[in-house]
Amino acid sequence: MNDPFHEIRHYNEEEAKSALSQLLDNPQFLSAIKMFSTENSYDEIINELKHVDSIFKLQYSIIYRFVNFIIQNKTNGIAFSGINNIKHDEVYVFVGNHRDIVLDPVFLQKYFLKESFNTSKIAFGDNLMTSNTLELFFKLNKMFIVKRGGTIREKLINSQLLSQYIHHSLTVEKESVWIAQRNGRAKNGIDRTQQGLVKMLVDFSKNDILSGFRELKIVPVSISYEYDPCDRLKARELILSENNSYKKRKGEDFESMKQGIFGYKGKVSLVIGKPIIDEIDKIDDSLRNNDKIGEMCKLIDEQIHRNFKLYENNYIAYDMVENSSEFAAHYSREQKEEFLKYIDKQSVIEDAPKDKMVQCLLKMYANPVKTAFGKEITITEDNNW
Repeated sequence: MNDPFHEIRHYNEEEAKSALSQLLDNPQFLSAIKMFSTENSYDEIINELKHVDSIFKLQYSIIYRFVNFIIQNKTNGIAFSGINNIKHDEVYVFVGNHRDIVLDPVFLQKYFLKESFNTSKIAFGDNLMTSNTLELFFKLNKMFIVKRGGTIREKLINSQLLSQYIHHSLTVEKESVWIAQRNGRAKNGIDRTQQGLVKMLVDFSKNDILSGFRELKIVPVSISYEYDPCDRLKARELILSENNSYKKRKGEDFESMKQGIFGYKGKVSLVIGKPIIDEIDKIDDSLRNNDKIGEMCKLIDEQIHRNFKLYENNYIAYDMVENSSEFAAHYSREQKEEFLKYIDKQSVIEDAPKDKMVQCLLKMYANPVKTAFGKEITITEDNNW
């Protein structure tokens, strides 16, 4: 039977059995299981995996434990809210702001499992499939591939296929989808939905853009970290990219994944917004398609920004960048001193000047405050989704 989505889709239930069997014989995977289990629970987890007969049970056996380990050991707690905005018997496209490669969508899956919702599919860039072990594990967990790179024609074909696959997932398979609002993480703390993303999502509808939006039932998701575990790596990349000559080292994406998972995150907030449905009727049908897409981006961003949790660090960073005391009521002197010590420590890296690192890190934490309060902010539009 011809499968037009074979190259990008995750494993189906039958394929999952073979993939899991391969993982259970994989030393790297078994070592990873040991990292997230106690000496007493390791054998119990492996035994469970040998008897798993569905992807959902696999996720409940592994992902639930994995996320609980991260929450208990690498955060100061996570606040979930907004599940009442969605229904068990409906499917959605969850569009999230993007700060961490793995945990942004995985924390959302934890929330779904906690509230007895079916987990969603997850869009994942092919640049992150850095080993056979990772590919097996990701595709076992309902992660599908977003192909990056290629010629202009190849990018167009890949975008059309991806749009068709997402629409197929919603309408035929009755599965929700999570996808980041932009290509790559927001390294500067500015969360903006790329028009290229929304254009891809609605491509299946051809020229009936507004009807396409209604079918998709887009739900914005906001995630906020008190401490970005990859902040120094992001700042370094931004600084080294200033002359447009920066090229990632081999394995750099994998290192970022590891740091994002195991780095300390402090408090975390995840909010599921409301489906964007009624608001679509307010978009002028006489607008050009690109303008309709731009209006949808604004609707997504409004909810992401409104539901984004600002922490003391954000207010401190803003006052430092602006040399003001505008938000001094939001933090104590002790909190300011502690955060500035943290920034000083994070700014030390071998191939980027410390003064630039300090400024870049402060702006990274300050920009969400600018966004939330409608303050002027400089952003270069990157529409290459």
